[in-house]
Amino acid sequence: MKRAALLNIELSQIIAGMGHGDMLVIGDAGLPVPPGVRRVDLAVARGVPSLDQVLQAVLSELQVETAIVANECLDGQQQLPAWYQQRQADGLPSAPQCVSHEAFKAMSRQAVAVVRTGECTPYANIALRSGVAF
Repeated sequence: MKRAALLNIELSQIIAGMGHGDMLVIGDAGLPVPPGVRRVDLAVARGVPSLDQVLQAVLSELQVETAIVANECLDGQQQLPAWYQQRQADGLPSAPQCVSHEAFKAMSRQAVAVVRTGECTPYANIALRSGVAF
């Protein structure tokens, strides 16, 4: 049995198959998944699992080069959400790339997969571009 935090077989296989620059999107329960993009649906109920829980597990296996969030997820003082700040110690870049929510949704068409969580916080979505571990 795996020792890493990420136990979901489908998600683990997706990460194992990613190359440098490939993109994985982790989204809230309402983020639309573009046609033709693989969907990993982890949503069980409102808030279960949270985006932060899924992000923490993904970061246990994925080397992240770039993170992208929507401007709309920033607070009134342009501060990153708590879930982003908490995961910087786990491998998120200190400064994400910020785009409009519409641009984020368009960008998700290029993702190898979109992971749907039970998160119900508006604009709680993140795109992760894979880096290299060497």
